[in-house]
Amino acid sequence: MVSQQGKVVVDEKFKLFSGSANRPLAEEIGRALHVPLGQAALGRFSDGEIYFQILENVRGADVFVVQPCCNPVDQHLVELLMMIDAFKRASAWRITAVVPYYCYARQDRKDKPRVPISAKLVADLLETAGASRALTMDLHAPQIQGYFNVPVDHLFATPVMVDYFAKHPKQYTVVSPDAGGVERTRFFGKKINAPLAIMDKRRVEINVAEVMNVIGDVRGRPALVSDDMIDTAGTLVKTTEALLEHGATEVSACCTHAVLSGPAVERISKSKLTEVVVTNTVPLTPAAQACGKIRQLSVANLLARGIQSIHEESSISELFI
Repeated sequence: MVSQQGKVVVDEKFKLFSGSANRPLAEEIGRALHVPLGQAALGRFSDGEIYFQILENVRGADVFVVQPCCNPVDQHLVELLMMIDAFKRASAWRITAVVPYYCYARQDRKDKPRVPISAKLVADLLETAGASRALTMDLHAPQIQGYFNVPVDHLFATPVMVDYFAKHPKQYTVVSPDAGGVERTRFFGKKINAPLAIMDKRRVEINVAEVMNVIGDVRGRPALVSDDMIDTAGTLVKTTEALLEHGATEVSACCTHAVLSGPAVERISKSKLTEVVVTNTVPLTPAAQACGKIRQLSVANLLARGIQSIHEESSISELFI
């Protein structure tokens, strides 16, 4: 690993492993820490069941397992649970689930009768499997941290986004796509010295939203929509249309998690969006990689610094001051 003074420190009790969800991100984190990924066998039985075996000694080790629970969500979640269980049974000292993209975060409360609180269920599953703590990034709802009974370190992609937009300065108005994202967008806006606007929308069904109004002044300025994730991009495209109708000169967007499911890439390609800036918490599909409007930034160094702070028992909040 690399110490705060920049010196490489070899620590045999530090172990970094990766699932299959986003191995390139885990490898990049490993390079940032000067630590190779741990040796393990990960495969499937003929019926699709997951097979996992650790191929090195982890007894008494501080283990970090990198696995965003992205598409296929359930497969990668079960894979993570089995990996954690294996490390627990191999007598690892501490197991940190590094989940850059936390699945089921949108189901964080009972907003309708007879529905599950799936975000809480995922937290319970991780703890039951044997996770000692969790490290995640830009949760859809920050209160999900409270669903865990073990420590949770919640990172933000804001420093990476701020660095990018500082190199491409415009007199943006930052826009929160809904009321729930106002705090996150306001913080981002302060970092790039931009005023805030808010979209007033009404969701009519799952993955379908109708934009109703723009709260704030975007006339004569470029707008930058900031969100934690883009899924089908339906809301984003409608937000773009509303902002242009209200006088914005152009519309760009940024998000941490590029889920981009279903018709998302096609919608972005055909939309009037100038640019969509995302991170690599979720790997891009070939179609998204080929889309000229989508630009991907890396959060590997940020995650590596978070992992290092956990291992060294130093402050993580210093990363965001």
